Amino acid sequence: MEITVTIPDEFARWIIPEGLDPARQALEDMAVEAYRAHRLTGSQLRRLLGIPSRYELDAFLKKRGVWLEYTLEDFRREGEITSRLLAQWTE
Repeated sequence: MEITVTIPDEFARWIIPEGLDPARQALEDMAVEAYRAHRLTGSQLRRLLGIPSRYELDAFLKKRGVWLEYTLEDFRREGEITSRLLAQWTE
């Protein structure tokens, strides 16, 4: 899909930082917002933007102020899994 957007010059310099490709910047901005709104998964976001690894995606998202959602339930579940693994190693 191709989308054309017209931005007045007086606003363009604030929206698209100098030296960046406006089309790429717009794609990244839309994709990140779709990820934040749970309309794209991390895997889909990586493929769309051509980011090769989850590690690099995490760095990309961190630069844009998007933090991984990690709940108390996630923490508890990982703690239970770790406890079981440690118990197996000490047997």
